Amino acid sequence: MFRKILIANRGEIALRIQRACHELGIQTVVVHSEADRDASYLQLADEALCIGPAPSADSYLNASAILAAARLAGAQAIHPGYGFLSENGGFAEAVEAAGMTFIGPSPSTIRMMGDKVKAKRAMQESGVPCVPGSDGVLPDEARAVLRQAEGIGFPLIVKAAGGGGGRGMRVVESESGLLAAVETTRAEALAAFGNPDLYMERFLQQPRHIEIQVLADHHGHAVWLGERDCSMQRRHQKVVEESPAPGIDPQAIEAIGERCADACRSIGYRGAGTFEFLYEDGRFYFIEMNTRLQVEHPVTELTTGIDIVQMQIRIAAGEPLPWRQEQIRRRGYAIECRINAESAASFLPSPGRITHWRPPGGPGVRVDSHAHAGYTVPPHYDSMIGKFIAFGDTREQALARMRVALREAVAEGIDTNIPLHRDLFSDPVFCLGGAGIHHLESWIASRHAPPV
Repeated sequence: MFRKILIANRGEIALRIQRACHELGIQTVVVHSEADRDASYLQLADEALCIGPAPSADSYLNASAILAAARLAGAQAIHPGYGFLSENGGFAEAVEAAGMTFIGPSPSTIRMMGDKVKAKRAMQESGVPCVPGSDGVLPDEARAVLRQAEGIGFPLIVKAAGGGGGRGMRVVESESGLLAAVETTRAEALAAFGNPDLYMERFLQQPRHIEIQVLADHHGHAVWLGERDCSMQRRHQKVVEESPAPGIDPQAIEAIGERCADACRSIGYRGAGTFEFLYEDGRFYFIEMNTRLQVEHPVTELTTGIDIVQMQIRIAAGEPLPWRQEQIRRRGYAIECRINAESAASFLPSPGRITHWRPPGGPGVRVDSHAHAGYTVPPHYDSMIGKFIAFGDTREQALARMRVALREAVAEGIDTNIPLHRDLFSDPVFCLGGAGIHHLESWIASRHAPPV
């Protein structure tokens, strides 16, 4: 096992990884920007090192500074958390070249799964069902693009091969708008990801977003830890996640879970990962794989009893998985709300000082957050300041516990989206379960629509 791990991230996930390390008896080195120098979680670290100014490019995305800090502190491994450099194959390669362990998949696997075209081809070869679409990268020649689109059918969606986070995609309703959409998306992809390659897929009308959590070790073993329903989204960004997914046949979940575990073995995957699918009319369609820890990992931890962050560390240290698939047992329901420093009405970011912070508690409630009274939310990073997770024996009990948690929670001095969550958890369609990925945006629009 490692003696010392550097955590190359910030906020709630830096705190979450620290807790996992300390439980394993591992010392932690937490890097931070100048904007985060007063963050309370730094006081819990064995060492804290400043790596640059507030902008991410000069700090949390500065691979050279992070590696220098790791060498200075004598760290044996680096945990990237999520976001920032967590899915950067070049960074993972640099960590290994420096004689340290990157807590995640191999650089080659990160690169393969980060290229959506290559990832889709690898999944097709592994027997994982994919959305019907173009065969490889879109050609430059307009007529060839039109021919491929005709074979797929409209509406379709144009996507950046190197995209992610909801960026680099555009829905096209008919042939007349296709070439302009391709040109615009290609320019956006080059600017945002440094890769102009595109591909096309059939646009599903009312899908749900279902994902499968996997763990795989260095010894050829892989397991899946159940599914999560992440359909409550706004602008392709998840807002609420839950497990298990309501209303889907458990046998269908088991079948797709086994295919994901088989795919891990096929591509030589190691560590934690998530297969993301669109689900419509009883069928699953692969869209991408996240080769890192997910924000929503707590709902899987609560329903399986498995500490996914600790397992990432154990796998990176060379330990085999301690169980086989038939030993994975799930129980109960868990639901997570992402708490953002933003207006619940306009969704504009709301950085600033938190004057009063009262997180919820009680049976079945977990809070993952670095926020506290007196904490200043910086304007430089993602607006998420924490997560509330509720667990119950039934979905109804988990919903009820989350309603109580949201009613108890207080955050003053800044705006948060807690009021939005309170309202959503009284929405009959959401509470029934099984709503598609467009429901949240439609529900938000209806709340702001002028009276008839």
